[in-house]
Amino acid sequence: MNAEDARMAYARWHHILMESQRHALKAVDEWNCSSGNYSDFLTHMHKAWHYLLHAEFHKAKIDYHYRDPKTGQYILIDGEPKAWDLEWCLKQRYTNSANPVRLNAELFVALRNKVEHRYEHNLKIATGGKAQALVMNYEQEMVAHFGPSFSLADRLRFPIALQTLTAEGREQLQDAAKKLPKKTRDLVAKFEAAIDSDVLDDLKYDYRVRLVPIVGKKTDADLAVNFVNLDELTDGERAVMTKAGRTGTVITKVKHVETMNPAKLRASDVTKRVEAELPFHFSLHGDHTEMWRRFGVRPAADAPDPRLTVAKYCIYDEPVSTYLYTDAWVKKIIKEIGTVEKYRKFFGKEPRMKKVTTLPRQAAPAHERPVGKTA
Repeated sequence: MNAEDARMAYARWHHILMESQRHALKAVDEWNCSSGNYSDFLTHMHKAWHYLLHAEFHKAKIDYHYRDPKTGQYILIDGEPKAWDLEWCLKQRYTNSANPVRLNAELFVALRNKVEHRYEHNLKIATGGKAQALVMNYEQEMVAHFGPSFSLADRLRFPIALQTLTAEGREQLQDAAKKLPKKTRDLVAKFEAAIDSDVLDDLKYDYRVRLVPIVGKKTDADLAVNFVNLDELTDGERAVMTKAGRTGTVITKVKHVETMNPAKLRASDVTKRVEAELPFHFSLHGDHTEMWRRFGVRPAADAPDPRLTVAKYCIYDEPVSTYLYTDAWVKKIIKEIGTVEKYRKFFGKEPRMKKVTTLPRQAAPAHERPVGKTA
């Protein structure tokens, strides 16, 4: 089999995914290049996300083409079925409209059509954290669905940016946002006005960082850039980093969370506690599983590293090979789907209401019975 035959032997979703990666790499090259074009970055990331979701749908055998609502026939463009656009793909992939990954991508769908060439530089600076989140969300989505072998991490590197490393550069960052045209500022302001503050602070919506120089003796294990999950810090460490970074997001060193904690809850305990607070049923393998998947609280069962959890909500207990959850996760669930309306919006279905048991009527006390009547 020659190289061309081998290439053609791949499944259709694989070819779609390779095209997605090609656009993602071009997008990052545009971003990192000093003479790069921001509108090109937006265009290529738009296509990268679009092809990525098409690859997911294709692999899952989900039909991602528009049909005429009256006839049920495919809507054709140049004789071919019209595929879902990115905005509709995002709605199908992330059915929760408050999902930070979906909102981040939807913002860039809107911005893509609003970029004016003379304001590209300013917009790039003003939306830098959101653009970083867009790329990181893309990488995480791809690896989660297709495996670590498809990661782009070995080809994407941390850029050197004078604007974030000098006092003059920091002043330019602040001035850039002020110089954006009013319609662009209004677009972002209106888009974010409807978003919950917790989502606005989510790293999956806006990845804001503070660079902290690493001091002390260098070791062979040191990297130029190290990362830590803020949720994995102690309360004291988090307070220091929050004060230093103001946004509570820093770049430092990854560590795994200690898993031996008797105060944590099993999934069945979470389900019971949540259901006790709701007027409807909350299932273990359906509702709870769907929630930890959507919020990325823990990795999938076949993940290469089961310890990569959101420690605020979940930890991996290695001795018994199981996931344990926190009180904060119980509260998070109740906050997200605690009413019929919230449940319906989150899951896209009606909840199973609990049956109301009617107590049997008790006989009235003897002194309250009508004369001549018995109980």
